[in-house]
Amino acid sequence: MLGLLLRVGWLVAWVVALPWLVARRLLARAPRGSYLRVEIEGVVDEAPPRPRLWPPAAARPFSLHRLRLLVDEVARDARVQGLVIVLHSLRGGFATATSLRQAIARARAAGKRVVVHLPRGGGTKEAFVGVGADRLLLGPGATLASVGMLASSRYLRGALDRAGIVPDVYAQGRFKTAAERLERSSMSDAQREQLDAVLDRVHADVLAAIVDGRHVDESRARALVDGAPYTGSEAVEAGMADGVAYEDEIPAQLSAEPAKSVVRPADAYLKARTSLRPGALGARRVIAVIRVHGAIVGSPGFPLGSAAVDDRIISAVRIARAHPRVRGVVLHVSSPGGSALASDRIHHELVQLAAEKPLVACMGDVAASGGYYVAVAAHEIVAQPTTVTGSIGVVAARLVIEPLLARFGVATEVLQRGANARLLDPVLPLGDGERRALDRELEHMYRTFVGVVAAGRKRPQEEVEALAQGRVWIGTDAHARGLVDRLGGFEDALEAVRSRIGRGAGRLRVVVLRPPRTPFPVLDPPERKTARGVAELAEVLGQALGVEASLFALRGERVLAWAGDLVLQA
Repeated sequence: MLGLLLRVGWLVAWVVALPWLVARRLLARAPRGSYLRVEIEGVVDEAPPRPRLWPPAAARPFSLHRLRLLVDEVARDARVQGLVIVLHSLRGGFATATSLRQAIARARAAGKRVVVHLPRGGGTKEAFVGVGADRLLLGPGATLASVGMLASSRYLRGALDRAGIVPDVYAQGRFKTAAERLERSSMSDAQREQLDAVLDRVHADVLAAIVDGRHVDESRARALVDGAPYTGSEAVEAGMADGVAYEDEIPAQLSAEPAKSVVRPADAYLKARTSLRPGALGARRVIAVIRVHGAIVGSPGFPLGSAAVDDRIISAVRIARAHPRVRGVVLHVSSPGGSALASDRIHHELVQLAAEKPLVACMGDVAASGGYYVAVAAHEIVAQPTTVTGSIGVVAARLVIEPLLARFGVATEVLQRGANARLLDPVLPLGDGERRALDRELEHMYRTFVGVVAAGRKRPQEEVEALAQGRVWIGTDAHARGLVDRLGGFEDALEAVRSRIGRGAGRLRVVVLRPPRTPFPVLDPPERKTARGVAELAEVLGQALGVEASLFALRGERVLAWAGDLVLQA
């Protein structure tokens, strides 16, 4: 009865608002032959935008889901000729760039022209997106630095030796190299092997994009990459771009008659097109999106960067499992892993959810180690060809500072009860007994990880073991080896959930589930200022040393399922 009353209430509200909605749609009607302008700057998100009431002016990540909704609307509107995508900057990896390219391809397949404008130029990722359009334009003073990809690691062993700090690293899996920068002074053969494989695959995808978009052969595509960077005019001369223009000059690039080229904001158009539908005001059933973004941690810890806090994600999973309005779930994972224990706790809750409702995992740029651990609870796993995943293994690292303290005349006296009590102090040197105890703990967690993957992928443990050992895989290779089920992005994962739900799934709204926020410790204003300063310093030092600042949130964890050493620069 309550559900019926709510639906009637929504319908009455829609009828009352109908004249205003019709007027808004008429005002936003696009003139024939017009283009819609889409602005992208900063973070790009696959899923729908989170609802936010405050602060009202806060910038939101650009939503690829909304872009696809726009493309679908434009495909049905003969008055709209195409899209102008102004790509100021793109924060994200190649999986995000691939999803954006797919949205462009979707618009072109519907018979719409797409123009990508890079007012500030860009790197390889921006070029990778731009060559997928009908026309690629650069700002006249901008540079197109499509120079390829780079994976660099700084090895700290020499500096630690000089400082008198002894790294003590334990890893399960030959390719579990997340902490090798502490214990080595150069790259290991295993790390070089997996990094080369990732770079080769992504570089091949970039070359294929240039071949397809610029209509050249592979040797010319390689030459175009090797000849970068280009100024605007040089990019046009080389064939990497089609023209140069400031933003106010774009209409002149769209038609031989610039006065007839109308470019309108896409947001107002999309809101007007979708607001007339009763379902836009309320829905009885939904498909929920649960995010696992950032380092997976067991507590909020120090407020440094984004983190996937296990208690919050578990709350979201339990809400989705219990709420009758939630018909299915997309688990969006963009994480290099983190705490092995926190990953296991989240995975357990997801298994319970999957026993009752359709659950599909969608991988972002990186869904490795702990990120892959949580994903294998899903019925299906979807990843882009350029997603970094796998890394089935665990690692532990300690920094023994006794030699450094001794240089300054500091002596440490230790009194203990219990043979392995030294494990309580993360900087004390360990004896043989403690090392064996830590090895046992890692071995148990590694075997648990392999078992979880074997159960989730429905494969024998010996097959999973052959793919494990901490080895990272690019999405294409992971798909070929059965670690993921299909290649694609968020819309593909959404379609997989809908197919499992069955009848009526196409009418379900997609909503991001926001669990109750776990509060950080209350800080006085001076403490908050100090905390912000420490966070900013940690970010700067992390970037300089090639260490992710989110590791500070994991400082209390003894065993990590972490693969945070595979960031590609492009």
